[in-house]
Amino acid sequence: METNGTVDGQSPVENGQPPDPAHWAVADVVEYFRAAGFQEQASAFQDQEIDGKSLLLMTRNDVLTGLSIKLGPALKIYEFHVKLLQTQHLKSGTA
Repeated sequence: METNGTVDGQSPVENGQPPDPAHWAVADVVEYFRAAGFQEQASAFQDQEIDGKSLLLMTRNDVLTGLSIKLGPALKIYEFHVKLLQTQHLKSGTA
């Protein structure tokens, strides 16, 4: 099990900033959710081929109904991860 939450040995921080999720591959998205404690639900992102750009476009409804995961984890994933990543991405000005 990886303890640092990185993919392929990449640093989770680039120039003092977290890497831009818009550049994440599907494997990066899956690893992000595994590292965040959603081991079981991470496979749903793999199954649906959700890469970083797709993740940033997801709506609450997409997460709650489109991934076929239980409601409790889906709410947490959207509110505390997807929405946060979307907000950070918009604030970074790299839209």
